[in-house]
Amino acid sequence: MPLDGRQSEALGYLRGAADKAKRRGHIPFPPAFVIASEDDDTPPPLARLIQGGRGGMVRLRLYLCITMMATKEPFDLRRPPGPNGWAQMLALDPKTGPRRVASNLKWLEENKFIDLQPQWGRPSAITLLSATGDGGVYTQPRDEGRYVGMPVEFWTRGWLLQLSPTATALLFALREALGGHSEPRYLHTAKRQRYGLSSDTWTKGRKELEAQGLLTVKREPQGDFYDYTRLRNAYQLTVERLDDSPSWS
Repeated sequence: MPLDGRQSEALGYLRGAADKAKRRGHIPFPPAFVIASEDDDTPPPLARLIQGGRGGMVRLRLYLCITMMATKEPFDLRRPPGPNGWAQMLALDPKTGPRRVASNLKWLEENKFIDLQPQWGRPSAITLLSATGDGGVYTQPRDEGRYVGMPVEFWTRGWLLQLSPTATALLFALREALGGHSEPRYLHTAKRQRYGLSSDTWTKGRKELEAQGLLTVKREPQGDFYDYTRLRNAYQLTVERLDDSPSWS
């Protein structure tokens, strides 16, 4: 199915934002944004973003766009889009979109993902805070060592607009889990739980990623000759698929 007019307009805004930010390659996110530490039983920031009404769609897409657009210290947007501009960039209904944007920017501030600074006659400036959601100063993930990279095509090809919040969260989780491995890999239950995604979310996201050609799930035996062998799901991402456009719906 081809893009509708609103989606086509939004895609143009996303590409313009990426060009203005001079984004190339991968946009880095710290692992702590995606997965909780082994001794932490609270959901990681990504899982928190998709909770709540309508699956957190607007707040997740807003946050991912802000992160893509804020490239240099102090990692802020001094001239960000206003609510109407964000609504256009995210392909939202022009009647309800600006209000949803405003309320979700407020949510992001209240939950310490961003800081909003009022500006006379212009939309509030936006400064990224620590991606761990603790209200600390944002730091460049590449400077911290290991990071979870998402290709800029996730934005410029429109995947941000097409994938549901659950599918987006699972895509990030599998990017973290599989790293640079190209072969199918099994994820232990204990590690899966650290992503803070319910079984229902995991299943729905998996089906959507499979339908889009981004994920292959194979049944492979686990255990050695002397152990009881079980068939378990092994996951393999096709990240190159992000270079092309999604199947629009």
